[in-house]
Amino acid sequence: MKITKVGTIHQLTFLPEFFPVNCYLVEEQSELTLIDTGIPNSYKGILNVITKLNKPLTNILLTHAHGDHVGSLDELKRRFPNVPVAISTRDSRLLKGDITLDSNEPQIPIKGGIPKNLKTNPDRLLEEGDRVGSLQVIATPGHTPGSLSFLDIRNQSMIVGDAMQTRGGIAVSGQMRPLFPFPAFATWNKEMAVESVKKIEQVKPSLVAVGHGEMLLEPNEPIRKAIEQAERKLALLTK
Repeated sequence: MKITKVGTIHQLTFLPEFFPVNCYLVEEQSELTLIDTGIPNSYKGILNVITKLNKPLTNILLTHAHGDHVGSLDELKRRFPNVPVAISTRDSRLLKGDITLDSNEPQIPIKGGIPKNLKTNPDRLLEEGDRVGSLQVIATPGHTPGSLSFLDIRNQSMIVGDAMQTRGGIAVSGQMRPLFPFPAFATWNKEMAVESVKKIEQVKPSLVAVGHGEMLLEPNEPIRKAIEQAERKLALLTK
């Protein structure tokens, strides 16, 4: 496990050399919020960092319900039974293995590693504009129908899950990066993904923390270029 700290964010990276998977501990003044839970054995590293920070864990937030983001959820909930788990209302269905689509959604099959045997049920369902501590909820669908990002209103840092990637190259979700193609393979709707990254750009975040890859410390120009590249590729597909 690799640990990177920037401001209030601790990035925990598992399998950094092969298939980097990030989860994040966000420090409040007297407590911690965990965003995503990594792969099945990630809980060991997460517990170690919580112990070292010597603050209670008070929330577990999920950006979306793919297996590499909820892999340690059951074990963490077993160890922290009173800590609420929160996910978007829409992706709470994916958390239960339900891949059906609503009639008003693009009828594109949901992709990626959908959990099949999770025991944990969310304690709170999140919608755009909700707050959890210092984190504001922003809906960023595309990678999954109910993907969320979390904006720390204290410093404008933003944890975006798989709305973007930086491993293998900076990209909007759904845009192929041959050196790390997996987020693209697992993306549900490329057009929605671009619109969601435009929302992220409008926030003008001071930092963007992704599910796979290093954090973007000066993100605004890279975000703009990633959007432009994605739009060009999508335009070619529609000709």
